Amino acid sequence: MAEIIRCDGVTKRYKEVLALKGVNLSVPDEGGIVGLLGPNGSGKTTLIKLLTGLLTPTAGQVSVGGYEIGVETKAMVSYLSDAYALNEGYTVAQQVEYYEDFFADFDRGKATKMIAELGVDPRRKIKALSKGTKEKLALILTLSRNARLFILDEPIAGVDPAARDYILATILAHKSANSTMIISTHLIAEIEEYFDYVIFLKEGQIALQGRTEEIKEREGKTIDALFREVFRWI
Repeated sequence: MAEIIRCDGVTKRYKEVLALKGVNLSVPDEGGIVGLLGPNGSGKTTLIKLLTGLLTPTAGQVSVGGYEIGVETKAMVSYLSDAYALNEGYTVAQQVEYYEDFFADFDRGKATKMIAELGVDPRRKIKALSKGTKEKLALILTLSRNARLFILDEPIAGVDPAARDYILATILAHKSANSTMIISTHLIAEIEEYFDYVIFLKEGQIALQGRTEEIKEREGKTIDALFREVFRWI
């Protein structure tokens, strides 16, 4: 079976800190939404940065879409970090143009449509937007690429319930059936119904991975309840 993500014996060390410890991971290339779950310090962000090519492993191999991390994989991954980067001096329209120039797979029409749905004037400076609107704009720009793998790092953390509903609705409405999406989140109860596949990271190692329905049937618990059980001493 084809894999969208594969990690073989992946270790990442930061000086004295071992962030990932021999991680073996395989996510089938079936589309769908993958929940990347674990407490702070479990290695989630390190794994994400390895997948995006922002970090290199100390040992082991990481591949996306059958390619080792490099030029090919960077072209197929669209990443929304928990510290999104927008140019405060740009207008919304200028930020769209920047993405169009930078990413060959960027769909300007899709971005323009979602920005109109958000009710933002493209002529407005980004620095004049509210924090919540900036977060939504960053999400829209990320989703407007025709990528094979989308990685969203805590997209619904720190936002009010109304904004959370908007973000989830936008994700579900605009995700391509042929793409895979990784969502790293602590808010499992609010979003687990959308997970097709889950990965539990604990102290830099895989504690559990597999298809959501198979895990729920086998364990007789929701993903949120299982998460609380696995991580109850942390």
